[in-house]
Amino acid sequence: MTTELPKTFDPADIEARWYAHWEENGLFRPERPDAQPYTIVNPPPNVTGSLHIGHALDNTLQDVMIRYERLRGKDALWVVGTDHAGIATQMVVERNLNSQGLKRTDMSREAFLEHVWEWKEQSGGTITRQLRRLGCSMDWPREQFTMDEHFSKAVLKTFVDLYNDGLIYRDKRLVNWDPKLKTAISDLEVETQDVKGHFWHFKYPLEEGVTLDDGRDYIEVATTRPETMLADMAVAVHPDDARYKSVVGKHVVLPITGRRVPIVADEHADPELGSGAVKITPGHDFNDFDVGKRAGFAPAEMLNMLDAEANVCQTADGLVPEEFLGLHRFKRDGVDGARELVVQRLKESGHLIPHIAKTKKGEEQVLDAEPRTIATPFGDRGGVVIEPWLTDQWYVDAEKLAVKPIDAVKSGEIEIVPKSWEKTFFNWMENIQPWCVSRQLWWGHRIPAWYDAEGKPYVAMTEEEAQAQAGEGATLTRDEDVLDTWFSSALWPFATLGWPESTPSPLAGEGGAPTGAEGEGTATMVAADATNPSPNPLPQGERASLFDKHYPNNLLISGFDILFFWDARMMMMGQYNTGKNPWPKLYLHGLVRAADGQKMSKSKGNVVDPLGLIDQYGADALRFFMAAMESQGRDIKMDDKRIEGYRNFATKLWNATRFCQANGIGASTSIAAPKASHAVNRWIIGEVVETKQALDAALADLRFDAAANTIYHFVWDRFCDWYIELVKGNFDEETKAVAGWALDQILVMLHPFMPFITEELWSKQGDRANYPLITAQWPDPQAEVDAEAKAEIDWLIALTSATRTAKNELGIAPGAKLQAFCASPSPLAKSVVEANAGAIERLARLTPVTFGEAPSGAAMQIAAGEDEFVIPLEGVIDIEAEKARLEKALAASAKEAKSLEGRLSNANFVERAKPEAVEKARADHAHHVAEVARLEAALARLG
Repeated sequence: MTTELPKTFDPADIEARWYAHWEENGLFRPERPDAQPYTIVNPPPNVTGSLHIGHALDNTLQDVMIRYERLRGKDALWVVGTDHAGIATQMVVERNLNSQGLKRTDMSREAFLEHVWEWKEQSGGTITRQLRRLGCSMDWPREQFTMDEHFSKAVLKTFVDLYNDGLIYRDKRLVNWDPKLKTAISDLEVETQDVKGHFWHFKYPLEEGVTLDDGRDYIEVATTRPETMLADMAVAVHPDDARYKSVVGKHVVLPITGRRVPIVADEHADPELGSGAVKITPGHDFNDFDVGKRAGFAPAEMLNMLDAEANVCQTADGLVPEEFLGLHRFKRDGVDGARELVVQRLKESGHLIPHIAKTKKGEEQVLDAEPRTIATPFGDRGGVVIEPWLTDQWYVDAEKLAVKPIDAVKSGEIEIVPKSWEKTFFNWMENIQPWCVSRQLWWGHRIPAWYDAEGKPYVAMTEEEAQAQAGEGATLTRDEDVLDTWFSSALWPFATLGWPESTPSPLAGEGGAPTGAEGEGTATMVAADATNPSPNPLPQGERASLFDKHYPNNLLISGFDILFFWDARMMMMGQYNTGKNPWPKLYLHGLVRAADGQKMSKSKGNVVDPLGLIDQYGADALRFFMAAMESQGRDIKMDDKRIEGYRNFATKLWNATRFCQANGIGASTSIAAPKASHAVNRWIIGEVVETKQALDAALADLRFDAAANTIYHFVWDRFCDWYIELVKGNFDEETKAVAGWALDQILVMLHPFMPFITEELWSKQGDRANYPLITAQWPDPQAEVDAEAKAEIDWLIALTSATRTAKNELGIAPGAKLQAFCASPSPLAKSVVEANAGAIERLARLTPVTFGEAPSGAAMQIAAGEDEFVIPLEGVIDIEAEKARLEKALAASAKEAKSLEGRLSNANFVERAKPEAVEKARADHAHHVAEVARLEAALARLG
């Protein structure tokens, strides 16, 4: 028995109610111990985060797949959790402490971590609550956190194993140093911005008695960072540069510091660029670091002139004048820094070479430096200029770990969709650099390394194990650093399932490293930085079963922007720790952009809040928009009108269900299609069969747009617009059964995209509380397309559509009844007209339909299949007036189309006009071209 639906569809009324019902009843992962597993892991959002529009896209696509596979009867597991987000979380907590008059540096590490855990418990669940509003059917009882105890154990075991296998090592190298956060960050966390700066030219005096072949007693060098000359260690020239051959191996004496540094030959110097000579500061420039090593400088010998806050400190040789010590590297907050003082002193000593420029009037102008726009690295979190800084850090040998993932993609073991991303993947992986995994933070997985008095590291799961390695009596001090957040999240596909307690690493060195037993040792290991217990610990007996059943995962859906941050590293760690790829397929979606195509950013004020869209249109409409617009390899442009259109789509389905209820149509009692004799019922059964096949094919290929559009057009066009119209007034028992069954199939097939409205309608169509839609069965019509019924109904639809289109073109009232004549009808035409005369009169407004010649006079022609119909127009419209109207409109549209075509063929307009103006011109041109075609067709109908 059906439950009457309210007249108005109100998403807000049903969404919270149904989500709570699903979650409280464990319907996101029902017990299916013998079912085929299907597993997706959610890219863990930062625990500090809030739902943004990119999350809405990413999680919608994942939920579509997980709901689809759940309906197909699989043990569908969608792993959910959050990332501890080392830098972001520490920044948030420090800001909170500062607002209370407290500083991190004024408390112990343990006290600070207690504040972090307290914040996490109070404020860390924001994004998980927001994911619920989107409808994400995640495995909440097993919600994970990258600082959970079992997860921390997996992280430390991986570090120890990698160290024992020689794949993690400590080295002194240049890193991207963020002076604001006072930590190293990865290349991927550096954003390059164009900044207005300068290019200075200096004279570096040759040592006494040495001159160039042209008689000069100095070498000219140029730099955008004058302050670094305080730590210069060489001048490089190209080995083939004849100008400097005589001085290679000689020395220059640096101004200000008086340091005597060699002139070295190195191909890094470009003879065609500037003077061809380059100052070399190996401790503060990545290229110079490599030049310095080739010149024979060991990293430990390279000079460092900056402290952790990028203020000048004394170099190892003690040659930096005292007036520079403590200055910031460059002007900050209006106060001159080392850069400005270096330029001033070199100018005073005559070592600055002025830049001669010309004004707009052609007059010469003497400047200290050449103005330039400089590509400058900024930290994506700290927001300040990154400083290349020489420091001891921990590195992963990513080059060796990248070999198996590269092979997996090349062999097809891992498929990247769209395939166009493979080239980018290979380019990065085949040129991968050592991965710096240590961070100078307090919040995170503390590096399991202890040092003796001589600085020798002992890497182990626990302090007790490290002490055993060092021997009794050795005093050990633990490494202060924590691991890069991306190191731990690289274990997400398997550590969330209970690894390493299931299967030891097949790639770990002989016997692997000890994993640490439950008990005192493990407690010591975790207590230092993960003082809070896991909110959702995995039961001991379940860990192995989860891992064995659900790893490898089936699919990863990810934004392309974290392909290297996360996806590639999961491939590396999956192969290293388990000997298996983490998943066979990786789907990379695009960005969600503003309506004008620009990237969203707070500074531009064009950020869209998905929760606001849910409030306005409902979660189902937003979800359907995301799926329908997700076309492989393309970004999505926000379009509120489209979201509103999908809200209207939901309303149409709501009203169609109300209509069905009003005519005694309720829930079906069969998975298989009911028996049917009427052509229209056999036709709609065939339409369900074809729609289901198209949906399966689209989702197998991860064509979310094709899948969404398939179900959209079936619901709107075939079921609502045609089937319901065709069966009006003929609701016998067969039709009620078929209509109820077809509506049920719609609700099941649409459910992955629009879960809320479909569950609501499903529940109101019949009493089936023990058979909720979320865990129902995917359609299995057990029927085939009836070719005869399909031909009949498609012909009827074609006749009706052609008649309506022709009436609209000629301005004839939709309800006007017209006669129609067909001189040479096909057998199909005869049978359809004979069987459906009432429907033709009601829908096409054609009565009577006569098989024979039409009377002479003005008429229009339409076609249905291979049959042509003549419809007399005498007395219906003023033929000549209508022709004049159409010709006038045709001329106007043709003129406008030609004008727009000329504008669009003008390269100056296309290249220089605003993108939105060009896009509007293209849209207007397409509209007028279509109008020309329509109006020409209308005139042709009038003869």
